[in-house]
Amino acid sequence: MNASFENTTTLEYRLKAANAQICAFKSGEIYVRMQEEYLKELRSLEREIRKLKDELSRARSETVSVRNQWFEIFEELQKECERKLSALRKELERMERRSIKAERQRDAALDKVTRQRHKIYGLEMALEEEKGRNLKLRAQINRDYENSSIPSSKTLRRKKVSNGREKSGRKPGAQPGHPGHGRKKQIPATDPVLLPPPREVLEDPDFKKTSKTIVKQLVNIRTILEVTEYHADVYYNSKTGERIHAEFPPGVVDEVNYGGSVKAFLFLLNNDCCTSIDKSRKFLSDLTDGRLSISKGMVNKLGREFAKKTEQERKATFADLLLSPVLHTDCTNAKENGKNAYVFVCAAPDGKAMYFARRKKGHEGVKGTPAEDYQGTLVHDHEKTFYNYGAQHQECLAHVLRYLKDSIDNEADRTWNKEMRALVQEMIHYRNGLPEEAPPDTEKVRGYEERYRAILQKAKEEYEYIPASEYYKDGYNLYLRMEEYMSNHLLFLHDHRVPATNNEAERLLRGYKRKQQQAVSFRGFESIEYLCECMSMLIQIRQNEESNLYNRVSEIFG
Repeated sequence: MNASFENTTTLEYRLKAANAQICAFKSGEIYVRMQEEYLKELRSLEREIRKLKDELSRARSETVSVRNQWFEIFEELQKECERKLSALRKELERMERRSIKAERQRDAALDKVTRQRHKIYGLEMALEEEKGRNLKLRAQINRDYENSSIPSSKTLRRKKVSNGREKSGRKPGAQPGHPGHGRKKQIPATDPVLLPPPREVLEDPDFKKTSKTIVKQLVNIRTILEVTEYHADVYYNSKTGERIHAEFPPGVVDEVNYGGSVKAFLFLLNNDCCTSIDKSRKFLSDLTDGRLSISKGMVNKLGREFAKKTEQERKATFADLLLSPVLHTDCTNAKENGKNAYVFVCAAPDGKAMYFARRKKGHEGVKGTPAEDYQGTLVHDHEKTFYNYGAQHQECLAHVLRYLKDSIDNEADRTWNKEMRALVQEMIHYRNGLPEEAPPDTEKVRGYEERYRAILQKAKEEYEYIPASEYYKDGYNLYLRMEEYMSNHLLFLHDHRVPATNNEAERLLRGYKRKQQQAVSFRGFESIEYLCECMSMLIQIRQNEESNLYNRVSEIFG
């Protein structure tokens, strides 16, 4: 590398000298110098001639010889000049050839450098493309319930939840000075069992009985099969041939009928505890020592029977949801014979909620739900269909926090996402810390809005300076969404009735998801409808704290 550089430098200096000589010949400076030398020599010769003329009288005889000598000298000078000119021309030609060769070498080197630059540019482009693909794949792999809408049950790579508690050095369990929470004592159904004293007490007369008695209970449960058999004598009219008997109580139709307690037990196991029909039947059979063996068809029809018997109660709940000032709504996928279906949920902050089975999403899915005619504030997860209903809208900020975390994980060079996530958490903390029904501080809310806009401006500048990758635009799309729907993200700061998240609907949908995971796929759409109607009624029963769920369901089945 160094030898090549020295050769190139030497050639450049020689080329520079040759160019200087060529320029001198072209400009005529050399000819001027030659002419000056010639004139100088000529003047010298003229002086000699004058001297010779002066001496002509003395040396006439030498004139011819001197003249001949002068011409010879002149001819030699002329030949010498021509020889030098010829040598200079040859040197000039040689330098021109070297110059042309050097130019060709330079052009070849420039072409090689250009090709190398094109190659490097292509490699850099390929590298950037691979980086984008890696970013996209890494973002997909790293998505879980903490930075996306994926539920925790669907996360393949489970994360270990860190324990943030500090060790206190105290022993586990009850602490001195705190009231104990013992097990609740039950009323015994039989007489107490008196345990005999130890042998050493009986043998030693020094032991005396005290007034203190230690009481401990052993609690067990058992299932009693209660069978009521009805007998109705048949009477025959010999004249008319009519046969008649006493009417059986309601619900006693077949030879063997199952009461509300049996139906409620199987119904709650299958629909509320999300156990399969076979497991529910087997469990009941084991509890009764095999005496009760319910058919699959009967267990399967319990949902339809329960739904039809609670239709009026659900209509009342539907009307209450329409009057609620705030309504949570969301939807999730369902499976019907391998085909997609959907389950919508509408819930009020006071706990009232209803499920609805739909074959399609969008406006057809909303049709027939309280959200269709609702005129209050809808809380949802940025489902654009819901923006066509209700008077105001609040987007779930829990989803926004997850998307911001995903942007932080995959766009580490951005700063707006970190600041926005911290701001959203601060706003939610402030809102949750306010007393119930207390109006928020107007100045503080205005300050939050100004910080929100300032962070969005920073996001705009960052994406203008370094555009979003073609393979990962989730962060950029989130910035556009937060800018466009700013009022729908911050509505909860202005109205104390509006929550910051849609967790109410999210929690309710998990109940259906558990059943969907157990059933995998329903055989008919009607099964999903009956399940939604039953789950809606179970939520209503649970709202009444004084009501026992099992007893109430037993009453409904009658």
